[in-house]
Amino acid sequence: MSKTITINNKSYDIDVPEDMPLLWFLRDRLEFTGTKFGCGKALCGACTVHVDGQATRSCVMPVGALAGRSITTIEGLSDNADHPLQKAWLEVGVPQCGYCQAGQIMNAASLLATNASPSEKEIETAMQGNICRCGTYQRIKQAINIAADELAKEV
Repeated sequence: MSKTITINNKSYDIDVPEDMPLLWFLRDRLEFTGTKFGCGKALCGACTVHVDGQATRSCVMPVGALAGRSITTIEGLSDNADHPLQKAWLEVGVPQCGYCQAGQIMNAASLLATNASPSEKEIETAMQGNICRCGTYQRIKQAINIAADELAKEV
C-alpha cells in the first residue's frame, strides 16, 4: 500500500526512503525551494513548515512519519503572497538577506493561528527558536503585531 502526504492541499506519494527528511523531499523531489536549509539540527528555524497547523522543523522530520498528514510550506501559506504576515514583513522592511524569512513567517503564522493577539513576551517566546543572522528581531515583532491587527479585522 502506497503512502501519501498532503502538501499545500495536494496529495503526493512518498516515493523516497521513509527516513528522508521532509526538507529534502520538499526541496529536491517537489522543488518547493522556499523552505531553507540552515543548520540541519532543528536549531535555527530556517526550515520551518506547518504539520497539521503546527510549526515544525522539516530538516529533522522523516517524511515517512508524515503519511496521511497535512503540510503547509511558505508557498502554500497564501495564493499571492498576500497573507497578512507576508504583507507586514514587506511593510516594515523585515527582510535583509531574506534567508530565514520563510521559517520566521511560518513560525509566526503558527503562533497567530493559536494566539490571535499575542503579547510582546508571547511573541518573543514563540519566536526565540528562529535565528535571523541580520538581527531584524525588532522589525519581526513589529510585523507580527501588524499582522495580528490585520487578522483581527478579518474576523
